[in-house]
Amino acid sequence: MRRFAMKALFTALNLNRAERSGIDWDRTIRIVSTAVTVGLVALYVFGKSISRW
Repeated sequence: MRRFAMKALFTALNLNRAERSGIDWDRTIRIVSTAVTVGLVALYVFGKSISRW
């Protein structure tokens, strides 16, 4: 699963890389914010599952 997530991330960051000279900040911010949101949801679910929160 971890390898798939890294492949998906790098694929999303490298799409149309040859056509653009700089970093697409909109796409980068969208990917990072989505990853943070998924991480927070995972932490919440993990915390609820071990009943410490």
